[in-house]
Amino acid sequence: MHLHINIDHIATLRQARATSYPDPVWAAAMCELAGADGITVHLREDRRHIQDRDVLLLRQTVRTLLNLEMAATEEMVGIAREVKPDIATLVPEKRAERTTEGGLDVGAARSALGPAVKTLQSGGIEVSLFIDPRKEAVRAAAELGARRIELHTGDYCNATTIDKRRVELERIAAAAEEGVALGLHVAAGHGLDYPNVGPVAATPGIVELNIGHAVVARAVLVGLDRAVRDMIAVVREQRPL
Repeated sequence: MHLHINIDHIATLRQARATSYPDPVWAAAMCELAGADGITVHLREDRRHIQDRDVLLLRQTVRTLLNLEMAATEEMVGIAREVKPDIATLVPEKRAERTTEGGLDVGAARSALGPAVKTLQSGGIEVSLFIDPRKEAVRAAAELGARRIELHTGDYCNATTIDKRRVELERIAAAAEEGVALGLHVAAGHGLDYPNVGPVAATPGIVELNIGHAVVARAVLVGLDRAVRDMIAVVREQRPL
């Protein structure tokens, strides 16, 4: 099991006052020193947190794995081709949303996703599609040629009852199983926190977690090094990292 830390909200704090600190590039180095297996950032079209400068410097400094989340637009594909992250994760993006609200509608967005996947892969970049945990979405991602998927765990995290959470966890498990059967690298993320990450980490087939907000929120109180190490410890209780 690999744990990638999303450092978007380090940049959110910086942008709140338009200062030069806290620097997400420094934060990435601290996350790696604490044991993170990779760094994830989302370069949004409106540049609300991560900036182009951050992505360029992170590519030069990240020593583990750099995962660039992005919309499947001509601008973002061009940036990715220039920066060359290890992974480009295509995600849906709405200007008004606080955070990504769900997975890609792979079927409806096929005309945009297909060329983006091919262009990124031709540049030597692994492509992942951020999708809802549905078997049909997993199959559609595989049909587009993506070799990686990330399952959206938001509905699981937002479930208000034990029964609802169990249903959502079963959906995640079924989608992960489908992904493995199709030979895909299966990751999961969105809304995962210290109390709820365990069952997802224990799900067969899921080999990577992307977690950000919960770690950054804890870091405000206990420091980034400890926050990352605490998350690693929680995940390790379920699956060796």
